[in-house]
Amino acid sequence: MTTRVAIAPVAIATHDLTKQYRAKTALSRCSIEVPEGSVSALVGANGTGKTTLLQILAGLSQATRGEAEVLGRAPTQDPAFLAEVGFLAQEIPLYRRMTANDHIGMGAHLNRRWDSAAARSRVESLDIPLDQPVGTLSGGQRAQVALTLALAKRPRVLLLDEPVAALDPLARRQFIAALGVAVADGDLTVLLSSHLVNDLERVCDHMVLLADSRPQLCGEIDTLLAEHKVLIGPRRDTSVIERAHTVVQAETTARQTTLLIRVRGPLIDPSWEVHDVALEELVLAYMGRAAELSRARQVMGAAG
Repeated sequence: MTTRVAIAPVAIATHDLTKQYRAKTALSRCSIEVPEGSVSALVGANGTGKTTLLQILAGLSQATRGEAEVLGRAPTQDPAFLAEVGFLAQEIPLYRRMTANDHIGMGAHLNRRWDSAAARSRVESLDIPLDQPVGTLSGGQRAQVALTLALAKRPRVLLLDEPVAALDPLARRQFIAALGVAVADGDLTVLLSSHLVNDLERVCDHMVLLADSRPQLCGEIDTLLAEHKVLIGPRRDTSVIERAHTVVQAETTARQTTLLIRVRGPLIDPSWEVHDVALEELVLAYMGRAAELSRARQVMGAAG
């Protein structure tokens, strides 16, 4: 009897998605899938296309080529689509002279599924004044108000663009914890952009890594970590390893070789010490490899 493995439905999918601004390519041949119910970390250095991707998925920008789907629909500014998708931009767009209560009241007029009671309860539980202008709140408090407003519309997909970038470590931790509670309480898929990998590890179970404006990795974090290993051994020719596996990063000293590889089969050479890889180590290795390839292309272009 064959056992079938259940595959989660896809909430976000792109195929060969490309966005160009005249001579600049902000996103190139981006093909990803984010399962429903996941909290996906969208990771990469500044300028690698994270914001561009989120804006396309939110219906705020049109791709130059390729396709994108959110909950099975192409992103648009149609009210039916917008009712299902929440988007929180990096600059945390709040009206500084308005109170949290004012924002909640305004949201009730603009969103058909708005949950004012839950929004007020959440703000109060965080000891944030409802009647104080948000411009007088701390950065962490403003971020929490913005997250509350994004959740109050009860979206099925929530897109967050660097929401913790400007926060201190404690405020970042509190924001991530609050997001984890919100995901646990509802049927929600989150795509969270950040380059702060340690913060994302606490809440994310899926990752999309962009580097050089292209996806380098996309999948469940536990699976990606299991597929990669660090090998340490005496300095040697690595061609045998390179033929059997994908070498992501190689470091060589006078006596030692250290490789970070994506495993494609059994590791049968006992002279290698095999170690697990940490998430931040994995991310930095792929970002470094993409940067080296980009520099090589530029050199070849200049030489041609």
